[in-house]
Amino acid sequence: MIGIDVGGANVKLATGSGIHTLYCPLWKGAPLRDVLSRYRDEGGDGAAVVMSGELADCFSTKQEGIAWIVQTVRDVFPGALFFGTDGRFHDSPAPALAAANWFAAAVYLHSLYPGGLLVDMGSTTTDIVPLSSPRSLRGLTDLARLQKGYLLYTGLLRTPVPAVIRNVSLNGIETPVSSEYFATSADAHLVLGHIGEEEYTCDTPDGHGKDRVSCLRRLARVVCADLSEIGEEGAMAVAASFWETQREMVRVAVQAVQRESGTDPLIAAGTGSRLLVSLLGARDLGRDLGEAASALPAHAVREVMRRNLTW
Repeated sequence: MIGIDVGGANVKLATGSGIHTLYCPLWKGAPLRDVLSRYRDEGGDGAAVVMSGELADCFSTKQEGIAWIVQTVRDVFPGALFFGTDGRFHDSPAPALAAANWFAAAVYLHSLYPGGLLVDMGSTTTDIVPLSSPRSLRGLTDLARLQKGYLLYTGLLRTPVPAVIRNVSLNGIETPVSSEYFATSADAHLVLGHIGEEEYTCDTPDGHGKDRVSCLRRLARVVCADLSEIGEEGAMAVAASFWETQREMVRVAVQAVQRESGTDPLIAAGTGSRLLVSLLGARDLGRDLGEAASALPAHAVREVMRRNLTW
């Protein structure tokens, strides 16, 4: 049996051969069936599945997305079962399957860190999940999690720069930023040395390179400039301003949930876990789970099924 997490941008799998993360943007018509078929021999008919890709705007409703993902996965793994925010496994497209990947992680990690707070930064979002009582989290939608501060729509790679900052100081002049899709968090984190080119796994906004100079050029565009106009120093100022604001967003949100829930310790997971460890003083889940921490929901849902950890 394998574990699968079908996101809108990435598909993550926990298999006998290891952890696999594949860029698979559903809104671009990525061939999910073909991607999953590569791992059919490792799973046989069996797969434990969670999803968040139903929110991709190629679907007119979340329920349409759930139905398509369920059918596509079951075309490859006929015995697949899908974990929902109701704490149950389903063999059909139930509404509770929407965005249940974080809940699988909560149920699984409760047994390891029963009083902890999970902070999982992925390419697109950051989940903040109290682990003290998974039962109290049942049924939470992404809308409810946004309202409670449990879901931040900011991540390591795919966050548009103007979604985080509105101004940047260039040579002492406060400069508004363009709201165009010129640069993302991946550009900022690469030039700041937080990720390497091999970790820049999503598409670039302009379809060009993922090297340092290409990232600097995109960051310069955020203030409607060429790199030659503001130089590396100016482009780096955009990146630094972005990270300063993003990290404060995460820090404040984590502290608020920690106060409200009384949880401790902080557990960092996801592709951005290294930054979270440094920023929050969190325990790196990778120390305990190894590479599985980078694809936590896929690993977790498989363990939930294996151990019958339903809620």
